[in-house]
Amino acid sequence: MSQTPLKCAVVGVGYLGRFHAQKYSALPQAELIGVCDLNEGQAKKVADELSVPYFTDPSTLIGQVQAVTIASTTRSHFELAKLFLENGVHVNVEKPMTATVEEGQKLVDIAKTKNLKLQVGHIERFNPALIAAQEKLKTPLFIECHRLAPFNPRGNDVSVVLDLMIHDLDVILSLVQSEPVAVSAVGTKVLTQSPDIANARVEFASGAVANITASRVSTEPQRKFRVFQDSQYLSIDFGNGQVRLMTKTGEMQENHLPIEKEEWNLEKGDALKVETEAFINSILNDQPCLVTGEDGLAALKLADLINQKIDERRI
Repeated sequence: MSQTPLKCAVVGVGYLGRFHAQKYSALPQAELIGVCDLNEGQAKKVADELSVPYFTDPSTLIGQVQAVTIASTTRSHFELAKLFLENGVHVNVEKPMTATVEEGQKLVDIAKTKNLKLQVGHIERFNPALIAAQEKLKTPLFIECHRLAPFNPRGNDVSVVLDLMIHDLDVILSLVQSEPVAVSAVGTKVLTQSPDIANARVEFASGAVANITASRVSTEPQRKFRVFQDSQYLSIDFGNGQVRLMTKTGEMQENHLPIEKEEWNLEKGDALKVETEAFINSILNDQPCLVTGEDGLAALKLADLINQKIDERRI
């Protein structure tokens, strides 16, 4: 017996929200009942593309939808997510989930009280490169990642830590499974009124250490993630899907290095489609979200601490 499609909408259909709407429209377990944006011209444009109604007032969706994706500006996430959660609507909110830790905690609390799904769109968790490599990552000891991008006005209402670095913070937390115990960071403004390039060093209770660099003022994009653990080195390129694994297989001998090398290149999957499907299925099957509100909050707390350390250094 097939399930009735879930009635869904996307709030905020700019560059990224438009893609979210396309995914809902293409999935059989979802019914895209409309798109919403304060910019009526943009809302109508996306609605016409997908042959659905458009709205400019998010509150008019209440009573018409069971689930929404919020892909508006970061600073509007809290009020929008709060509106829908308080009215019994499941929410998938783009990262960072909110602009502040306090706002994020309130959303987690509301979702828990209302028994609703709150998923945070940390898309790298749905990246086939990471999914394929995760079974190899048992006890990370040192993680190094670089997430560099050319300047794009979209997303610059927050620092590069919340805009870009938070992707890697979420992945690191999911792999290390340990609390941060020490953080140092440096960052600087280049083109905006908040840090555009930053580096952080995070030490965890498990003994693992992560060194994270993020920039939105680079000439070439880069999304590389390297993990060192006992007798192994793993490299993931989130951009092209390439994964490399080197494993020590024995003791070193004269003229012989006992290392097994594996390398595979995954076809670029549609991580946004996987994210959307996971959200819908978590609702239909009443299962935990892959990236929960608590996960989003943990990444937000670490990002907030990094921003604090950057501010302290600049004072």
